[in-house]
Amino acid sequence: MVDGARSGAARGQRATAPHGSWASPITARLIAESGIALGWLQAAAGQLFWVEMRPLEDGRSVLVRRTAAGDIVDVVPATSNTRTLVHEYGGGIYALRAAADGGVTAYFSEFEDQRLYRLEVGGATSGAAASGPRPITPAPPAPRSVRYADGRVTPDGSTLVCVRERHEGSEVANELVALPTDGSAAPRVVAAGHDFYAAPRLSPDGRQLAWLSWDHPRMPWDGTELWVADLTAAGELAAQRRVAGGPAESVLQPAWSPDGRLHFVSDRSGWWNLYRDESDHATALATLAAEFAKPPWVFGLQNYGFLPDGRIAAAFGRDGVEHLGLIDPARPGIAPLPCALTTFSSLAVLGEQVAVIGGGAARAAAVALVDPESGALREVRRSKTVDVDPGYLSAPEPITFPRSYPAGSVVGPLAEAATAAADESGAATIGLTAHALYYAPANKDFEAPPGGRPPLIVMSHGGPASAAYAQLSFDIQYWTSRGIGVVDVNYGGSTGYGRAYRERVRGNWGIVDTLDCINAARYLADRGDADPARIAVQGGSAGGYTTLNALTRHRFFAAGVSYFGLADLEVFATGGTHKFESQYLAGLIGPYPQMTAVYRERSPISHVDDITCPVIVLQGLDDAIVPPAQAEIIVAALEKNGLPYAYLAFPGEQHGFRKAENIVRSQEAELYFYGRVFEFAPADEIEPVPIENLDGGGRSRTDGGGGDPSGRPPAAVTCAAPSRGSHGLGTEHHVEAVARGLGRAAHRVAHRCVVPGVVEVLAEEAGRLLDAPRALLALDAVGLLLEAEARGHVVAAGHAGALLHQHLPERHATRAVVHAELALVRELPLAEKRLALGDECLHRKAAVLLGLQRSGERRAGGDEVVL
Repeated sequence: MVDGARSGAARGQRATAPHGSWASPITARLIAESGIALGWLQAAAGQLFWVEMRPLEDGRSVLVRRTAAGDIVDVVPATSNTRTLVHEYGGGIYALRAAADGGVTAYFSEFEDQRLYRLEVGGATSGAAASGPRPITPAPPAPRSVRYADGRVTPDGSTLVCVRERHEGSEVANELVALPTDGSAAPRVVAAGHDFYAAPRLSPDGRQLAWLSWDHPRMPWDGTELWVADLTAAGELAAQRRVAGGPAESVLQPAWSPDGRLHFVSDRSGWWNLYRDESDHATALATLAAEFAKPPWVFGLQNYGFLPDGRIAAAFGRDGVEHLGLIDPARPGIAPLPCALTTFSSLAVLGEQVAVIGGGAARAAAVALVDPESGALREVRRSKTVDVDPGYLSAPEPITFPRSYPAGSVVGPLAEAATAAADESGAATIGLTAHALYYAPANKDFEAPPGGRPPLIVMSHGGPASAAYAQLSFDIQYWTSRGIGVVDVNYGGSTGYGRAYRERVRGNWGIVDTLDCINAARYLADRGDADPARIAVQGGSAGGYTTLNALTRHRFFAAGVSYFGLADLEVFATGGTHKFESQYLAGLIGPYPQMTAVYRERSPISHVDDITCPVIVLQGLDDAIVPPAQAEIIVAALEKNGLPYAYLAFPGEQHGFRKAENIVRSQEAELYFYGRVFEFAPADEIEPVPIENLDGGGRSRTDGGGGDPSGRPPAAVTCAAPSRGSHGLGTEHHVEAVARGLGRAAHRVAHRCVVPGVVEVLAEEAGRLLDAPRALLALDAVGLLLEAEARGHVVAAGHAGALLHQHLPERHATRAVVHAELALVRELPLAEKRLALGDECLHRKAAVLLGLQRSGERRAGGDEVVL
């Protein structure tokens, strides 16, 4: 049928083919190789600077500039990767200083060692750098243990002030430091004592410094404080004054106008609006039910800038659509600036023009220049290097749909609103709504057979303090051009709709977000836009948590896709992530350990036995934010219960995939998975993905998406279960999961990016459970996992074996280690590599096994060495 459909399309006819089987020019390779990611605009000396993330260059980030003559050139050499790991997410990667002669000096973070480097960029019209980069900060005591971000240079060019993050053992310290721009002295601390710092901003005369700070358990969108102080000749801070902010006020993006007035964004009104500091009070410059900022997951975000005539150009979002506007400080309010762009991620002022990174529903993100008088747009650098025929693109439809929460299921202000809006059944529906963007299937060459409804992918964004935007995304068009609908849900807790909407998830994470995703899908199915038996849920990071929650607590979806999703909230809350988010759950769930029972109840791993549909899990092995052990726990449970699943792990990838080959593989794997589960044949040629426990028909235990969106009654959720470990799994299975985590932790140790304390915690837990019934069998299963891992991670297997020997009794550890060692001789080159590691113990074992390999002492099936 697909071949016939292709020939019909080639003749210019609309061919008939099942949803999911339509041929599309938007391929996974096109997604990975036809574009770049753009961010962090700055302007200096008539030049425009930004950072590009390039998948075809192994995902490296490159500082780029547009000269005054219009040439676009790389600032850094081909060996550089301009990226910082402060807060792990980074941002605020570089700082600029323009000299009187028009030359520009750039100061940037190098990913490999996280040191700051100085580079003389050259003149405004010259494309060549005047010098190569040289470090200006000391070499760290351990690889990547000292990191820098979000810097600014004093007007005289002598000093750089920035955020520094120090990793010392299990402790992480964040502070503001000042350092000479020539690297002649080590950085010295100018502000410390708070858990986090951001946005150090120098006044135009260099005499004052403004900055943001906040403390655990708040995130910067919960509450921050804006400070200002005099900067003395000795580089000390004097006369410090808190300008704005507090535990319940989020202040972001401080900036000084050219005349020395401090501006900032605050949500004191319930919306992130723009204010000007007047010393004893603040003046609102544009009071709108709109957002002039986005959640600062990364450093260096900027939504406004100052034009030469004193007006302020600003990007703001309202009702899910973003706009440009102009503010005259003398007359508070904002004048809309008509523009073809509807999403903005960065803004700077270049002369008399507004420079932005933005896109639209049919326009990929681009660096562009906007005329502040007419709104005329000129693209400077596009994120996509190819154009796709509009006939293959689906336009987003903003939808607002009713929300429903069972009585007593939510807490806080949302509970009061739900009670007030409850109907006769006790479900809160009246007046409560949520938002999403719906993309219908669209392909000019194909149509579906009469009467057929398309499958639907429900996308749950990460964060959860984030949002889905109406910007052209090939990641979404990949599905819609194949005949699969997509709904990108801005569930309660998303940004862009004011603080009250953002806080609906406070104390309710895992409930509000999950039910909103279900309600969005039900809304579309009820109006005939989706096949209720073929609805999948997909998400990454926090969106992966929502995905796993939907699969474990509700029988609604027919398939699930988790990209590095959280599975065990207790692990996350007890040191299983990085400092920036280490207490995030205190607001989303509640204080730990006081609310341990709630953490366990909200953890997908506590209900993994209730998954009834196929799941594919995709994970980066170097992810320090959601470590691979979280994925392993889910995969182990799926295997234990005989459920259909696929698991793809990507070495060298962190939180989000950056390498082209991995972007291609993950996208195609997801399509292959849907094809098998929803029983359609993709038109693409795809490398098959092993799906364990899936029968020939592609079906598994599920009621096809027709379940009640409110989930099972509470009694069913909290019913008696077998003896469980502290993470909610059966004891035997928990031992297995813990030891799997040891293997993964060992891998991160080998690559110097282990989360502090994870190995010790896992080892202690494994030892505690060692005498549990049938622990020996569990460790045998661990050995099988290590065996598979060792094929690609020789060093990791060695570390895992050593850890198991160190922390587990010999009678148990030996069997698991033997399995791991066996894998090393399955391919001769791996064993030979291990001989070169230089570790005497590993060398001795590898030599023995290599000898066994060469002597041919293998089983007839070739699967094991006979010892």
